[in-house]
Amino acid sequence: MSEPERTATDEVAARVEALRAEVAEHDRRYHTDDAPTISDAEYDELVRELRRYEDEFPELITPESPTRRVGAAPSTLFAPVQHLQPMMSLDNAFALDELVAWGERLERRLGAGRDDDPVDYACELKIDGVAISLLYEDGALVQAATRGDGRVGEDVTANVATIDTVPSRLPAGAPTVLEVRGEVFMSRPAFDALNERQAAAGERLFVNPRNSAAGSLRQKDASITAGRELSMWCYQLGAVEGAPPFTRHRQTLEFLAELGLPVNPEVRVVGTVGDVHAYCLQWERHRHDLDYEIDGVVVKVDGLARRGELGSTTRAPRWAIAYKFPPEERTTRLREIHVSIGRTGRATPYAQLEPVFVGGANVSQATLHNEDQVRAKDVRPGDTVIVRRAGDVIPEVVGPVLAERPPEAEPWAFPTTCPCPRASPLVRPEGESDTRCVDLQCPFQLQGSIEHFASRSAMDIEGFGEQRVRLFLDLGLVRDIADVFTVDWDQVRSLEGFGETSVANLQAAVDAARQRPLANLLVGLNIRHLGPTGARALAGAFGHLDRIMAASVEEMAAAEGVGPVIARAVHEWFADEGHRAVVEKLRAAGVNFTGPDRPRVEPVLAGMSVVVTGTLEGWSREEAEEAIKARGGKSPGSVSKKTTAVVVGEGPGASKLTKAEELGVPVLDEPAFAHLLSTGELPGVVEAEPSV
Repeated sequence: MSEPERTATDEVAARVEALRAEVAEHDRRYHTDDAPTISDAEYDELVRELRRYEDEFPELITPESPTRRVGAAPSTLFAPVQHLQPMMSLDNAFALDELVAWGERLERRLGAGRDDDPVDYACELKIDGVAISLLYEDGALVQAATRGDGRVGEDVTANVATIDTVPSRLPAGAPTVLEVRGEVFMSRPAFDALNERQAAAGERLFVNPRNSAAGSLRQKDASITAGRELSMWCYQLGAVEGAPPFTRHRQTLEFLAELGLPVNPEVRVVGTVGDVHAYCLQWERHRHDLDYEIDGVVVKVDGLARRGELGSTTRAPRWAIAYKFPPEERTTRLREIHVSIGRTGRATPYAQLEPVFVGGANVSQATLHNEDQVRAKDVRPGDTVIVRRAGDVIPEVVGPVLAERPPEAEPWAFPTTCPCPRASPLVRPEGESDTRCVDLQCPFQLQGSIEHFASRSAMDIEGFGEQRVRLFLDLGLVRDIADVFTVDWDQVRSLEGFGETSVANLQAAVDAARQRPLANLLVGLNIRHLGPTGARALAGAFGHLDRIMAASVEEMAAAEGVGPVIARAVHEWFADEGHRAVVEKLRAAGVNFTGPDRPRVEPVLAGMSVVVTGTLEGWSREEAEEAIKARGGKSPGSVSKKTTAVVVGEGPGASKLTKAEELGVPVLDEPAFAHLLSTGELPGVVEAEPSV
C-alpha cells in the first residue's frame, strides 16, 4: 500500500510565501540596484530552502516563483533590449554527491555511459562578475546588454565599448550575426587601484570586485566606466548566422578566440564526472593564484547535439550546472571596534563580531587594517557587515550593509591612548597610514617582540610561545628579548606545570639559539621593514653585527637587496641607546654576532629572471629565491616575456604554468633547477604538467 501524498500545512505555505518575497527582494537588490544586503552563500541557502519546499509540495509552485525565473526585471535607467536567444540561469551543485547526481541524470536521459558512447564535459571557471550579451552584425559591435530577466536586458553598449578586451570590429569573414555571452569583471589589481583612488579622494571604498564591476558597467556616463579598467571573458555562443557548423562547445570557443574575442585559457574538456570534480577541487585550492575572482566552476555537456536532446527547464539548461565553492564572504553583526598593539607598536583596529562560519572557520574577530580604512569603509558598531576570509588570509571586514544600518549607529573614532595599563599616547607620524604606541615599555609590545624573537623565522626557540612569554613577563623573569638567555631556571622549576624534563628542553632550546646565524638575530631584533631577505643581505654584505651598527645609511643601502627604506630603519634602530643596551646584553649572553652563513658563489644567473612556483623538496621558497639572487639572478612573483625559466615544485600555481606555456618559457623540475644553479645553463627542459 503506497503512502498518501503529503500536503503542505498553513505554516509551510506561509514560509514559502515569505521565502519568495525575501528572494525576490534580494534579486532586485543584486541585479537591479547592484547593492546586495546578504552574501551569495546566504542567498543560495534561501533559494535551496525554497526549492526543497517546492520539491516536497508541488502544489505550492507558481510561475512567479524566483526558482522559475532568471535574474530580475531590467532597470528603467537603460533602454530595454530583447535577446535573440534567452540568457538562462544555471542550477547549482555544492558538493560531489550533487555533481554525481547531475551526471547520472544526464546519462539516464541520454542512454549514455557506455565506453563506446561517452559524455564529454567542458569545465570553465565561474567568473564572479556581471553576465553580458554582445551582438555583432557584419563584424561590427552594435549592441551590448545585461542579462535582465533572461529575455530582456539593459542596453549598456556605450559602456561595454570602453572595455579594452572587447573588440569593436571582428576580422573579415566574421558571421553576419553573432550573439556572444560572457562575463564582465574587474581584476583584483584594477579593484585595488580603484579603491586607492577612492581613499585618496576621501570617498567611500567599494566592497568587492563584483559589485564594482556591476556599478561601473551601469553608469550613465560611459567615461566613468572607461576609467574603471573592466575586462571580459566570453563563454558561450548565442544566436549566430553565417558561421561554420559546430558539433562541440569547445569548437565554438576556439572560433570565438580566432575572431579576437577574449576566451578564458583555463577551459578543460574531460571524460568523467570524477575528472570534473578533480578540476573543481584543483581550482578551489588555486583560486587565489588568479588576478580575478572566481566563485566556482561551470560544467557543460560538450556535445551540442546532446544538449539538444537534454533541453532546458523554464529557467536553466539541463546540460549545464554550476559547482559553487565554499563561501568566503558572509554577513554578521559588528559588536564593537577595538585596537590591538603589535610588536612594533602598530595600533591595528579590529572588529569584534557575532561569530560566523566563513572560509572554512568560525570567525569572531576580523581586521580593519588602519584608521583610514575604518573611515573609508565607514563601518560602525551595530552595523551588519560583510566579512571575508579567503584561504589562510586573516579575516577582514569588507564593508557595511548600509540598508541594514541602525539609525543610532555613530561613526567610530580612533582612540588617542594605548589600551595597555600604561595608557601611553598613540601617535600617527606625518605621512604614514599607521598609528603607533611610542612607549617601548608597553606590555603588548614587549610580549609581541619576545614572541617574535623566539619564532621560527628568527631565533627558533621551541617552547617560547604566547602563554609562556606572558607568564615569564608577569613574573619578571624576562623584561626584554635579551633576558631570554638569562632566565632563572631554578625559579622556573618551582613553578606549577614545569617538570624537570620540560625545563631541560626549554633551556636546551635557549642555549642552541645562541649560535643561530647573524641573519636570524637581525630578524629577531624586530626592526621595522627588515625581514628575512633584507637580514640575509645585510649579514652577507657586512659579516658582523658591529660593522652593521657602525655603517651609514648610504653604506647599508648600497648592499644588494637592502635599499634606502630598510637601511634608514636599521640605522635608526641601532642609534637608540635602549636598543644598544639590549645588544650588549645579547653580546654578554654569548649570542653569535658573526656572518654570513652562506658561501660566496659565482654570479652564473646574472641577467636571468627565474620564477619559482609550488613546493620544492630541497629548498623552501625563500631559500630557492635566495639561491637565485645569490647568483646574480632575479626571482619575481609572476611570469612575463622577460622570464628565463619557471621552476615547478609540488602544487604549482596553475596561472603561472599557463602563462609559461603561452609565452614558451622553459619549465624546470627540481634536478634541472639544481643544474641551472650550478652552471647557469638551461638543461633539457621538461614539459609543463597540465593545470588539472
